[in-house]
Amino acid sequence: MQCKLLGLFSSLVFVALGSSLMAASENGSAGDMAAYYDGQLFTINFKELPPGGEGANLQHNGSINFIFMSDNGLPGGQPFISVLDAIQGDGFNPLWQEVQITFNPGQTPFQLTSDDEIADAAEGGIISLTATGEVYRCSVVGHKK
Repeated sequence: MQCKLLGLFSSLVFVALGSSLMAASENGSAGDMAAYYDGQLFTINFKELPPGGEGANLQHNGSINFIFMSDNGLPGGQPFISVLDAIQGDGFNPLWQEVQITFNPGQTPFQLTSDDEIADAAEGGIISLTATGEVYRCSVVGHKK
């Protein structure tokens, strides 16, 4: 699956190198949020790197993972819960590049829960993926209860 996703995102990394968006980040447990990995819900601790650190890591770190987000959310104002492509013990690097999911015209947004589902939806024309250039330090701190 990792090779499949790398093929989808190889051009996104080059796009991301040219963009640098600032976003607020929180420290400590205030940065905890839910995220899916292979259909299971986890709690992660999430903090954005400073802009200079983002660009440097994207240029020199070939093993950055992906965190998929959809800022537009789901129908009824429900949030889209982020999706991870790795956790500890499965090709994990504590740095993740944000990739935005946009549901293509005519597609009703729905919750995706794994990188396999995301790759299939992208290949099927249901969603579009855009690298943001934002890189986060993310730690999986436990299963979501």
